[in-house]
Amino acid sequence: MERFSVLSIMLDKKYLLEALNHYAKHSENISDVYFAGNLPKPPQLAYQVHFPRVEMVLIGELDMEVGNSLGIDTQYTLKQGGVLYLPAESWNKPVWNKPVVTLTVMAGKQSFGMSLLSWDGQQFDSAIKESVLRRGPRIGAFILNAIEELIKQPESQDTKRLLVSALLSHILDLLERPVETLSKSHALFEAVREHLEQHYHEPLTRESVAQHFYVSPNYLSQLFQKEGQLKFNEYLNHVRLERAKYLLIEYDMKVKEVAHRCGFKDSNYFCRVFKNQTARSPSEYRAQYLSSNIRPMD
Repeated sequence: MERFSVLSIMLDKKYLLEALNHYAKHSENISDVYFAGNLPKPPQLAYQVHFPRVEMVLIGELDMEVGNSLGIDTQYTLKQGGVLYLPAESWNKPVWNKPVVTLTVMAGKQSFGMSLLSWDGQQFDSAIKESVLRRGPRIGAFILNAIEELIKQPESQDTKRLLVSALLSHILDLLERPVETLSKSHALFEAVREHLEQHYHEPLTRESVAQHFYVSPNYLSQLFQKEGQLKFNEYLNHVRLERAKYLLIEYDMKVKEVAHRCGFKDSNYFCRVFKNQTARSPSEYRAQYLSSNIRPMD
C-alpha cells in the first residue's frame, strides 16, 4: 500500500477491502511475521482471547509487548506490513506512543472478525468492524494450523508471509462471495460450537450451555444429533483434548496443570479420556512428539 499519513485516510469498508486485496496479492510487502505466547501471566490492559488473532500494521509502526513460551516478556516493533500472529490464549499489549493504523483479524469458529483502528498519537478514531461467516470451521483452519507450525522456525519468513497472504486472500474471498444464510437451527449449532471453542476451560455442562442459549438441555442434545457428528459431551471433550495436545507439545506444563487449563477438574479422568482417544497417555503423547521432532546436530 502507498505510504499515507495516519491523518490522511478514511477508515471504511472500502479501505479494509483495499488493504486485504493489497497484501493478498503482494506477500512481498508483508514485513516480519512475529508470534506471541501465553506466558508469563498477561499484564493489566493486555489483550487475550480464546481463539487465534492476527495484528497487522497498515500505516506507521507499533511497539508491542507480547507473551511467549519461555515466560519472558518480549517486545517487537511492527513496521508497515508487520504481522503479529497470536495463537489461542496468547496475549499482547500495544504501546500507543506513535501514530498508527492497525488491522486485527479474529478467527472464530463460525466467522472471521476484522477491525481497523487509527491512533493519531492522542486519540483513537472510530474503529471500523466487519465480520464474515466461514464456510465451516475447517475452511481456513488449515492455513492457521500451517502458520502455527512455523512458530519455532524463525528462518522461514518467506513461507510465513505467503501463509499470511493466503489467509487474507481467503477472507477477501469470503467478503466478496459471502456464505448463504444458515437455517436457524444450524446457526444456533454453530454459535454453540463457537461458545465451546472459546469457553472450553470453564466448568461447562450441557445444562449450563443450554441455559446460556435459552434452550432446554434436551433440545441441545437433539441439536447436536441433527447437525453434528458428535454428541454434545463428545464434542466438548474433543475441543478440550485438541487444546491439551497443543499445551503438551508447546509448554513444559505438568499433566495436572494441562488438565485444569483445558476444563478437566479431575486429572485422572483427563488421562483416561486422552488415552481412550489417542491410545497414549498425555506423557507418552508428549514424549513421542518431541522425539520425532528432534533435529539432528550439525
